[in-house]
Amino acid sequence: MKNSVTEFILVGLSSLPEYQMFLFVLFTFIYMAALIGNLLIVITITTSTRLRTPMYFLLINLSLINLLSISVSIPKMLHNLLEHKKTIAFLGCITQIYLFTWTLGSEDLILAAMAFDRYVAVCHPLHYTIIMRKEVCVELIAGVWIAGLINSAVNTGFVLPLSFCDSNIINHFFCELPTVLKLSCSDISLNETLASLADIVFGMGSCVVTLTSYYFILRTILKIRSMEGKKKAFSTCSSHLIVVILYYSTAIYTYIHPSSAYSPDRDKVITVLYSVITPALNPIIYSLRNKEVKEGLRKLLYLIVCSYTAEHLGASTGTCSC
Repeated sequence: MKNSVTEFILVGLSSLPEYQMFLFVLFTFIYMAALIGNLLIVITITTSTRLRTPMYFLLINLSLINLLSISVSIPKMLHNLLEHKKTIAFLGCITQIYLFTWTLGSEDLILAAMAFDRYVAVCHPLHYTIIMRKEVCVELIAGVWIAGLINSAVNTGFVLPLSFCDSNIINHFFCELPTVLKLSCSDISLNETLASLADIVFGMGSCVVTLTSYYFILRTILKIRSMEGKKKAFSTCSSHLIVVILYYSTAIYTYIHPSSAYSPDRDKVITVLYSVITPALNPIIYSLRNKEVKEGLRKLLYLIVCSYTAEHLGASTGTCSC
């Protein structure tokens, strides 16, 4: 059957006109906060010699994934909030599916890799530099990005032959694989099988690795006699644990809950939590709960202020010495 759809209509978070400007301002603020926060994390870690460790190398990649993830959906949503006709071209929709599925799978894996890193740091501290050496970290990250890329290419590739002949209205604020598949008038059993396999391998597999890592971490922490030692050990993984809980609790619900429980409005809110709110909160969580990151951020902001002062006010003002 020939595909007659050349564009889709995105309903967005709300179709009520009185909410459009409020949503535009709100999500513009969230998007800018996510961009600035994640960029600051990347720049802080890359410019600080004290932060050149496996844990922060993994954090850089999480921030890059967050930057890509939130940039897939929000700019188009903001554009549509100001437009009367809220459309997206067919190829634009496919591009959103491809990029978002890529970041989703990669984020699952990077969170599992970060959990394993914390497991090695807490449970095998004497072997940490050997197990998490530079070449291992590079290969691990390369595997994360490539695996996510392949998964996305396969799932997105099998969307292209589908026909969309009944409706082109997507009750969502961007093109996400499950919502687009629901519109197809073709047989999507293969697509659903591939998506389910991806959920098991990337979602559940990463979750099992993360939970197993934290089981051994918790067991090791409980064996530490001093309260100070317990606090120090737990502080090394508390930020990651908060991020994991925020992400998995919403993402797993979206992709694994039964189709009979499908509610478009509720699912849109859940999607906002893990695709928009979580990328914006991650930099705040890691900076507020990590002394080394906070110190690195202070130094970076100090250098920025110094550079600005020297350039615009002149070095003779004596405001700071860089």
